[in-house]
Amino acid sequence: MVYEGKAITVKPLEDGIVELNFDLQGESVNKFNRITLDELKAAADAVAADSSVKGMIVTSGKDVFIVGADIMEFTDMFKLPEAELAGWALEANKAFIAIEDLPFPTVSAINGIALGGGLEMCLSTDFRVMSTTAQVGLPETKLGIYPGFGGTVRLPRLIGVDNAVEWICAAGQHKAEKALKDGVVDAVVEPEMLKDAAIALVKQCIEGKIDHKAKRQEKLDPLTLPPMENMMAFQSCMGMVAQQAGRNYPAPIQAVKTMQAASGMKREQALEIEAKGFAKMAKTSASESLIGLFLNDQALKKTASQWEKKAGDVKLAAVLGAGIMGGGIAYQSASKGTPIIMKDIAEPALDLGMSEATKLLSKRVDRKKMKAAKMGKVLSSIRPTLNYGDFANVDIVVEAVVENEKIKKSVLEETEKHIGEDTVLASNTSTISITRLAADLKRPENVVGMHFFNPVHMMPLVEVIRGEKSSDKAIATTVAYAKKMGKTPVVVNDCPGFLVNRVLFPYFGGFGMLMRDGVDFQKADKVMERFGWPMGPAYLMDVVGIDTGVHAAAVMAEGFPERMSYDFKDATTIMYENKRYGQKNGVGFYKYETDKKGKPKKVVDETTYELIKPVVAETKDFEDQEIIDRLMIPMCLEVVRCLEEKIVDSVADADMALIFGVGFPPFRGGALRYIDSVGVAAFVESCDKYADLGGLYTPTDKLREMAKNGESFYG
Repeated sequence: MVYEGKAITVKPLEDGIVELNFDLQGESVNKFNRITLDELKAAADAVAADSSVKGMIVTSGKDVFIVGADIMEFTDMFKLPEAELAGWALEANKAFIAIEDLPFPTVSAINGIALGGGLEMCLSTDFRVMSTTAQVGLPETKLGIYPGFGGTVRLPRLIGVDNAVEWICAAGQHKAEKALKDGVVDAVVEPEMLKDAAIALVKQCIEGKIDHKAKRQEKLDPLTLPPMENMMAFQSCMGMVAQQAGRNYPAPIQAVKTMQAASGMKREQALEIEAKGFAKMAKTSASESLIGLFLNDQALKKTASQWEKKAGDVKLAAVLGAGIMGGGIAYQSASKGTPIIMKDIAEPALDLGMSEATKLLSKRVDRKKMKAAKMGKVLSSIRPTLNYGDFANVDIVVEAVVENEKIKKSVLEETEKHIGEDTVLASNTSTISITRLAADLKRPENVVGMHFFNPVHMMPLVEVIRGEKSSDKAIATTVAYAKKMGKTPVVVNDCPGFLVNRVLFPYFGGFGMLMRDGVDFQKADKVMERFGWPMGPAYLMDVVGIDTGVHAAAVMAEGFPERMSYDFKDATTIMYENKRYGQKNGVGFYKYETDKKGKPKKVVDETTYELIKPVVAETKDFEDQEIIDRLMIPMCLEVVRCLEEKIVDSVADADMALIFGVGFPPFRGGALRYIDSVGVAAFVESCDKYADLGGLYTPTDKLREMAKNGESFYG
């Protein structure tokens, strides 16, 4: 053994070739933590000092190669002052430089996922051989940073400016075919041939058949593009990246600037530029929020996995109601491998549901995401029916009929007669109490809420709602089924609106008051879109459906009259009374025309201003921050209440539900992280500024206590 540590070993193979193997003890995957980084430098020094070594392959002892940096560990590093953090990055880079400067040829054998620092490790070797089943990428910009282990230096020198910008700024995870085409790897082989192929490549270098020194030199020298061509390449990339990333995500643009600034430098100087920019990005609020988002997502997955251990197996599902929602649920279930029965009381409704599933599958075939044969197989696993014939064999039934408590109760009572004693009954309701829906059933312990968001195939969140009598097994089975459908489940307790709608409607309430007081709804939309929302409140209400919104607002007013019952008629009610329901019927706050791609495009409708004139004050100019505060405070306070009332289990669950369910700006990390970013004390002070607006703006006693004690939600 040439070297042996807790994460890395180096052992002789044959003909002077050694194998550096990553196999982090006590972990299911390899990752770059402090131990691995330290051992990489030590291992490189050990093989460099061994005169018998003529070449080296780099392998993994796990199913993955290296998943990247240990983000849990490095978040502590990000608390360092910017200059110290840049110094740390340069120090860490010495391990990769040591590998790159070894006095013999080196080849990485990429057997599985190699992301972030894992791919940067591979870039420090002379060549890369990749398994057909492996995937590689540099996802750091998704975390608000960019590659800090030499990725911005080595990649453009290996694959050119355009390709490097795409790989780093789009932060994708790529299969072997793409990696080979773009030049990120030098060969692709079947998994069983990987190690032999890497050894063979090293031998060719040793024999002088391949010039590994010339290949290495490309990474050490400045880019070879002429100055004018170099400038034009980066500037054209800059414009494209700026357009796609937007102003709230600075890391992609900074990555391009870093690559351009370093393009005329040799490796050591270029790495200094990278380290400084990396440290700058790590200290941004966007990075803090996006890394927090990643950690929250991991926590959410861990919680779901714990539920799965208690779950019953879902081999066959059913959906009641075959409209757009029912068809979407059937499509999602079948396309992810769970056969489903789709029941309705009318043949035309079944035709509509099957049409919806067919349309969604056809789009996948058109985009080459699915083969036609697979589409046929998926469609055949959706069984439309007008009766309960096979329901005795169903493991879970999703009720997706009209949002009417009386009708839902009737359907659930009828269905319960035809299903097994352990079958879960899940109601896809957005507002109706699960406890009330289950009250007259024989087995209320089997009843849960399973709230999908529209459109089902696109929205990642599913709220799993626990009624007063819902059993752990019913909840667990529903969580497991949601995961099988490719969704992110969040378990919440029963209350009006559950979590997402309960916190969304105070936001709409704040908007109603703003319009009452004279804000121009178009300005409010623009301000909130600049804040980071995908659409402003008026546009969002049009997309949700104004009729749906008015119904849900009535439920909220009944459930929380002290905050959500208003003593004025708002503009949304005027839209509803005039049958302006939004996108669904072509007119709401805005009018909707069809664009060239067949999608609805909003246009200004002056009639809106005439209609709302009796219920709003004369238009006046509000400061952007006042608009932000008056909309965000009610939403954030309601999230705080849901956390305090145990409607949602954790800070992570609450914030992730908003990001996945209503498009809360990811770079802000969620409502509770947003409060932290403002500062709890400053947030409470803003609430008090609007105390005259009523209960929506009143902080809880516990939040005031947090403000007084200098506490935060994320510590």
